[in-house]
Amino acid sequence: MSVDKAARNLIKEGKVNDGLLNMVEMAFRAYDPCFGCATHTLPGEMPMQVTLRSLDGGVIRELRR
Repeated sequence: MSVDKAARNLIKEGKVNDGLLNMVEMAFRAYDPCFGCATHTLPGEMPMQVTLRSLDGGVIRELRR
């Protein structure tokens, strides 16, 4: 729920950048800080996929890093 709330408050007009992805990532790290360490890959970046959906659930855009 925290990731959903963070994404809804931060993503405007489908525009996403690395800084925004970091803020969304912080939402789930707050519950399990070790999870972040366990999922890092070299050179220290965590893989992440974000799917932007329209109100009817259709995929607008997918971003990966």
